[in-house]
Amino acid sequence: MLRYAIAYVVMLALFPLLDALWIGFAARGVYQGEIGALLLPKPNVAAAAAFYAIYAAGVLVFAVAPGLGGDWRRALGLAALLGLMAYATYDLTNLATLRGFTLKLSLIDMAWGAAMTTAVAAVAGLVARRLG
Repeated sequence: MLRYAIAYVVMLALFPLLDALWIGFAARGVYQGEIGALLLPKPNVAAAAAFYAIYAAGVLVFAVAPGLGGDWRRALGLAALLGLMAYATYDLTNLATLRGFTLKLSLIDMAWGAAMTTAVAAVAGLVARRLG
């Protein structure tokens, strides 16, 4: 149980940090250029916190837990798939319903979701194994 708690806390720290770095610095120009008119001046922190709490729980159950059981290759594949699916849900729904949301941004964001989720799950699992 301790390993799961450690992994969850690690993900609660890493997901918002990496997303903030990605959206705030690395991909800022892409987001601004593609959907600038849709962006809030400041993010809704409560909504973001709720997303990360729920998302980290899902990644814990569906990706990190299998890795803690010993099958890390499978766990990383599950993390990538979960990240792709979660971000695709957001991006493709926006693409289907919002004027001005672009395919280019959707594809970039889905790739980011898969990559970030895989990296965070890997780090969370490693830290949990070492400390738990």
